[in-house]
Amino acid sequence: MSNTRHFLTLMDFSSAELQQLIARAIQMKQEFKSGKIYEPLKNMTLAMIFEKSSTRTRVSFEAGMNQLGGHAMFLSSRDTQLGRGEPIEDSARVISSMVDVVMIRTFGHAIVETFAAHSSVPVINALTDDFHPCQLLADMMTYVEHRGDIAGKTAAYVGDGNNMCHSWMNAAKQFGFHLNIACPEGYEPDAKLMKSLDSHITLYHDVHDAVKGVDLVTTDVWASMGQEDEQKIREQAFKSFKVDSAVMELANKDALFMHCLPAHREEEVSAAVIDGPQSVVWDEAENRLHAQKALLEALVTGLH
Repeated sequence: MSNTRHFLTLMDFSSAELQQLIARAIQMKQEFKSGKIYEPLKNMTLAMIFEKSSTRTRVSFEAGMNQLGGHAMFLSSRDTQLGRGEPIEDSARVISSMVDVVMIRTFGHAIVETFAAHSSVPVINALTDDFHPCQLLADMMTYVEHRGDIAGKTAAYVGDGNNMCHSWMNAAKQFGFHLNIACPEGYEPDAKLMKSLDSHITLYHDVHDAVKGVDLVTTDVWASMGQEDEQKIREQAFKSFKVDSAVMELANKDALFMHCLPAHREEEVSAAVIDGPQSVVWDEAENRLHAQKALLEALVTGLH
């Protein structure tokens, strides 16, 4: 099992492999748009285990697997109870003996790590409480399409030091850019991760300082899934962390705006920004499909 490749964080691939993956995703997108049928995963099955609900993740993986000639099997938390009905190790052995690749969207990151350690097929992290690497593949692909190489640029992440922030931090190292993080006190990203990536990130508690002269601004909802009960407290803590036109004006004039969606207009971002000319959120959302197709191809058939 040890030679099976998994994608649990961006650190599971080398920088060169990630660059290759992005280039491949852009190529696959162009071929798909031109009507080319390409089915390298014919008769193969992707098990999609969802313990957290999702729109983009489910649609992009299911459509992507279908376009690659394979089949995607949707398993909700009602169908599978990882670690509750049976040990995760046992579920991993059984499920991986019947399918060709597994995608998991769950809470604790240790769940995907344990599953991967006992799986005989590649495992993809489709979001945990700690990381969301598939989203970053789409984000990096979108930047490359609009502006070319991101290496040497500066991005600003505004908001909660959550799984999106952690994946942006990993991306800064892997893709060679600098990340300014603007978050309220008490909502900083993981301290250990910050320490290990300290040469690639700068932490701010003020949005204006963080976005000055950057090439890209990204944000996320103030209360993620499972934190809805904290909504009111977070609204107070984050009220000065809204990305509006005044914030975007501090960035470079050709800076892009990104958001992993779903977005709450007039909370973390103004409608003028997310629906405005600098926003690439719709390309970003669509690119989940193409980036994940490149990822599936790479994990199942090897990097091209």
